Amino acid sequence: MTMQLHCFGESGHSYKAALALELAGLDWEPVFVDFFNGATRSQDYRTQINAMGEAPVLVDGEVRLSQSGVIQTYLSDTYGHFGGTPEQKYEILRWIIWDNQKLSGMAGPCRFLMNFLPEDKRPAEVIGFMQGRLKAAYAVLDQHLAGRDWIVGDAPTNADLTCCGYLYYPEPFGFDRADWPNIDRWLDRIAALPGWKAPYDLMPGSPADRAAG
Repeated sequence: MTMQLHCFGESGHSYKAALALELAGLDWEPVFVDFFNGATRSQDYRTQINAMGEAPVLVDGEVRLSQSGVIQTYLSDTYGHFGGTPEQKYEILRWIIWDNQKLSGMAGPCRFLMNFLPEDKRPAEVIGFMQGRLKAAYAVLDQHLAGRDWIVGDAPTNADLTCCGYLYYPEPFGFDRADWPNIDRWLDRIAALPGWKAPYDLMPGSPADRAAG
């Protein structure tokens, strides 16, 4: 049975799950979530898809899961990709949680405030605070990747697929790959994996679509 991922192109958290599915070569299809027109706030979505109003949501038969890190872990446990070795399990989980709190957890809102709000509604002080937190996170990741190809072990894992979630997007949010050479090389390694696609090529929905509409 074809798995479904309820997602939208602008969502880095959706991208993490979509990338895990695509790189693993699993049978899946994206289901567009019209986030910018309030889909996740609708009663239908919260009743039929996810009561928390979240995206992404993976549907695999009777299994229905939200939260990208949970989805990635489920896919690894069920289908055997990107979970690392048993000894690496908790180190991978540590990076997933770190990313959700320190990297993606800041990058997603910062990018939203800088690009998807009207210019006169963008809170400069909040954006500056977030970019400061992000700079510290980039420094941690860049230093960790010095002399390494992957975040954990000698092969790509969910640690890599979660931490890259927002770093391929073209919209500016204070991340310049040239400032972080180890991250830059690591992103190139991920992009060289068979099946890799950029966020707007992998999932439906993009700023260009909204502009055209």
